Amino acid sequence: MGAEDRRPATIYDVAERAGVSIATVSRALHGSSLVAAKTRDRVVEVARTLRYNPSQAGRQLAQGRYMAMGIVFPDLAGPYYAEVILGYEDRVAAHGCSVLILATHRRPNAEELAMDLAGRVDGMVIMGRTIADRVVARIADQRPVVLLARPPVGEIESINADNTASAERLTEHLLGHGYQRFAFLGDPRESPDVGGRYAGFRSALAAAGRRVPRPIRCGFSVAAGHEAALALLRKPHRPQALVCANDEVALGVLSAADELGLSVPAEVAVTGWDDILAARPARLTTVRQPMRELGATAASWLHERILGERVGGRHEVLATELVTRASCGEHPG
Repeated sequence: MGAEDRRPATIYDVAERAGVSIATVSRALHGSSLVAAKTRDRVVEVARTLRYNPSQAGRQLAQGRYMAMGIVFPDLAGPYYAEVILGYEDRVAAHGCSVLILATHRRPNAEELAMDLAGRVDGMVIMGRTIADRVVARIADQRPVVLLARPPVGEIESINADNTASAERLTEHLLGHGYQRFAFLGDPRESPDVGGRYAGFRSALAAAGRRVPRPIRCGFSVAAGHEAALALLRKPHRPQALVCANDEVALGVLSAADELGLSVPAEVAVTGWDDILAARPARLTTVRQPMRELGATAASWLHERILGERVGGRHEVLATELVTRASCGEHPG
């Protein structure tokens, strides 16, 4: 019998064998009415066959542990963060743990707060440029850590969505419409994701032999996009296509264009990023990223690290999808 055969079955083994999610396994084994009787019976039978004992993991976590998983965020405002948090919370709850959240939001003592949080949880997800790499490394010496929407730090596991390649495709699509003058709205210094998007934007323009404009640095809100666009679109030689760091900035740009009496896309094309709910009624061309999947994957990886089922070293980039709508121009068919 090999080492793998001697390993106790995990919730992931049961989920895979039963063909359901780990959340469904957890609910089924707890007798939740949210799970159909046929599915519950299948999960219970698989768990019995694999000799999976959900209390094993619970006891392991309970031995000197907090039954809590932390997450450090740059900011809690906006639909992007809300979706990531929902994915994270749902997966953490399926593991029977609670979530402790720290939103740094430019707090001068963010690193001290992150170290304090690390002392109250079994592991942490750290998102974006919330704290310095040296502090991340210190926390990782004490607790399991997974990085989200942030470049890798040593061997600490990291999960990102594709930004650079998707931004290249988006910019190439705009070039295909014949636009000559471009602008990028957002601050690449404030977010690794936005840095990747600007890099892809810059690469596509350079490859096409077009001038690469410096980014118009603004916040990531509707109000910030509106203010930046008002100043930009009033210029006599205004850009023909505005590539925005996220959908909220793009919605602010659409509002500014309307205020100035400019037709979208006839007089100015606008694109966003994320594909939040408001993007569809606004007919906004954007890049859809798996926001809930980002949070859920981070939670699953962290839980595996806490249980000692993984030793680290994974780095994954989740796929994104270009979604073309009317805000960037007419599309045949």
